[in-house]
Amino acid sequence: MCGIVGAVAERDVVPILLEGLKRLEYRGYDSAGIAVRLNEGGVRRLRVQGKVQGLRDALQAQPLRAHQGIAHTRWATHGKPSESNAHPHMAGEGVALVHNGIIENHEQLRAQQRDNGIVHSSETDTETIAHQIHHYLQDSQDLLSAVRSALPDLDGAYALGVIYDAEPGRLVAARRGSPLVIGVGIGEHFIASDVAALLPVTQQVIFLEEGDVVDLSREHVQIYDASGQPVTRRIHTSELQADAVERGEYRHYMLKEIFEQPRAATDTLEGRITDTQVLESAFGPNASALFDKVKAVQIIACGTSYHAGLVARYWLESWAKVPCAVEVASEFRYRDVLARPDILVITISQSGETADTLAALHEAQRLGFGPSLTLCNAPESALVRASDMALMTRAGPEIGVASTKAFTTQLIALMLLTLVLGRRHGMDAALERRAVQALQKLPAQIHQALQLNKPIEALAERFADKQHSLFLGRGVHYPIALEGALKLKEISYIHAEAYPAGELKHGPLALVDAEMPVIAVAPNNALQEKLKSNLQEVEARGGQMIVFANHRALMKTSNYVEVMELGEVDEMISPLIYTIPLQLLAYHVALIKGTDVDQPRNLAKSVTVE
Repeated sequence: MCGIVGAVAERDVVPILLEGLKRLEYRGYDSAGIAVRLNEGGVRRLRVQGKVQGLRDALQAQPLRAHQGIAHTRWATHGKPSESNAHPHMAGEGVALVHNGIIENHEQLRAQQRDNGIVHSSETDTETIAHQIHHYLQDSQDLLSAVRSALPDLDGAYALGVIYDAEPGRLVAARRGSPLVIGVGIGEHFIASDVAALLPVTQQVIFLEEGDVVDLSREHVQIYDASGQPVTRRIHTSELQADAVERGEYRHYMLKEIFEQPRAATDTLEGRITDTQVLESAFGPNASALFDKVKAVQIIACGTSYHAGLVARYWLESWAKVPCAVEVASEFRYRDVLARPDILVITISQSGETADTLAALHEAQRLGFGPSLTLCNAPESALVRASDMALMTRAGPEIGVASTKAFTTQLIALMLLTLVLGRRHGMDAALERRAVQALQKLPAQIHQALQLNKPIEALAERFADKQHSLFLGRGVHYPIALEGALKLKEISYIHAEAYPAGELKHGPLALVDAEMPVIAVAPNNALQEKLKSNLQEVEARGGQMIVFANHRALMKTSNYVEVMELGEVDEMISPLIYTIPLQLLAYHVALIKGTDVDQPRNLAKSVTVE
């Protein structure tokens, strides 16, 4: 899940490549590098371990100017983060290459190349691609032909950008299993892993299809499909603005994105509900016929999206009376599952390019599951193209690695789906009407929950010297506790676990003492009395508790308990509201811990490798 960017232009491309990398840094930031073909000839490369700013600093010390180049920001897979493992990688006389993805047969390629006298300078799978292309250049002396010859040798996933010293003004790109877009300009063209990287230079983009190979120059874009035939792909005008991925007044992208949630909720609901019901057409023109066949649901997702799926299971089974299974995508592929043509397969992904989720969808389709629906934030992504139906979450760009507004908009989409399926399975129309009315109030209620920002900032001081924490929830709020624990561990590096509160006495209670804060989600619902009993178990052991509760909750602040009230919240949308303070808590604890909030160590935003 690295980020790649490339350009051929009449102007100096180095500033364009740097700005593109900065906008792609959410995809990885272990190392960064750039390779350009100098105007007077020769390929120059500069690489650094660490973030893009380090590359920017290095370029100030060693300036480069060129009309053609490629650049990369890395999330390490093969080989530790280091300058030698950083991209671009080079081979022979002037072949330079950047790569996103994983080449699964790289060890075999490396052995073959070693037998042919190649000395490798890195531990990466990517370097073997560069040498493979260079090998075919000995025969063809044409970069496009060499790349097309090398691709069948590669097993795995790739998005590639390649330049060659002997062919000025040319850039060859290819994709299989990893996203790649073309930026179309006037007398200049670009490649990138994400549209966001191209917004400062163009809003005209082409989304490449699986297996596409592209020959780029300043004046033309020639695309070849997986069979090698020339094809034309539609040019899209991106609706994103360049400043959509700027922090503005906020200290971090994460905080900005937390506070964007009222607007994201409004956008996700727009045009999809009336005063009384969900508009089924929001799921696509063939949705009604496909939904008619559905008797059960299989949700497949990873990380935060998996937690959204767990919430939806409660909704689907309690409101719509539809059986629902939820599985981590990376596990789904590797066990024997029972497929039926009346099971709706739902994939959830912010990027729509999550490799494990995409592979699981393909496996479900192979096994004979029923229709597929993806809930996604990227309209032209691989999951959208591979699914029978798609519902866009309209969260807008999310740059912070720890997902916030993508999660809440996924929950909204899942609630809309629950109501649509519920109509077919005997759900009372009054229940749908009540849910729609609750959704209409959602943006305002999220805004109200955000008013806890200052109190939570003060509360976070309690975590300054803590290394462990425990999150508790019951029923539909147990997945919200899981999400709260994930947020805290992701960005503050505090070890955090979540449990159903009823499980506390079955083991986790042994860990509870004054050094392990216990955070509980306690809305005013039917399970609150049971949760209160569970929390008394913590108090009896001297544990320190933080409880996020409805203002009518029976629990009150004491020596051991800090109760933070969220006001009146409709139970139907309470999971969306109660996730807000947990996001804010994670953010402020991370500030106190001094961690990198937007780019936590070892992580990346868009996980396009398995």
